[in-house]
Amino acid sequence: MKTDALIGLLATGAGPAPRAVAARRLVPALGVGLLASALGAVFGIGLIPADLFANPAWWIKISYAAMLALTLGWLAARLARPVARLSGPGGAVWAVAGVMALLGVLQLVAAEPDARMTALMGSSAALCPWRVLVLSVPAMAGAFWALRGLAPTRLRLAGFVAGLAAGAVGATGYALACGETSMTFVAVWYSLGIVMAGGVGALLGPRLLRW
Repeated sequence: MKTDALIGLLATGAGPAPRAVAARRLVPALGVGLLASALGAVFGIGLIPADLFANPAWWIKISYAAMLALTLGWLAARLARPVARLSGPGGAVWAVAGVMALLGVLQLVAAEPDARMTALMGSSAALCPWRVLVLSVPAMAGAFWALRGLAPTRLRLAGFVAGLAAGAVGATGYALACGETSMTFVAVWYSLGIVMAGGVGALLGPRLLRW
């Protein structure tokens, strides 16, 4: 049988390739992870006082974490394919992180000198990144499950980005239990927890994503 005939035979009745396969796996996985992290934060740490929901700083904080989760999830979906352009989602991730970093710097500069340490450290700097990391575990498990069913080739990078996305999901859940309202605090300690989750993902990627 000639090659062209074999290809035609194999393609007969195949139909169009399914669209957005990576998103169909990652979105539910990260969504379940978000629900788990939110429940863990609320029942394990405690919901913030109701009046904090009226504070614009809280909305900035949760928006930062949620936007990072979305853009990093987009980047992870791109890395789930062997050859994919990363500039779009990568630029979006840097834009979100850059805006938060700028807000943190501006608040620190505008603060009175004797208030800057409080703006930076808050009352929970030692706990914040570790809580974000712990709350990222369900989303990380889901993200790795989603990627294992796809075709990532850059395993360490894919694991790193999956870990970052899970960290951002964990930070989103943690915002429901965190009373800190300093943008400087969020830019430093939330981001550190997210990067720590990314580090775990980078370590696990070559082991768990091999196919």
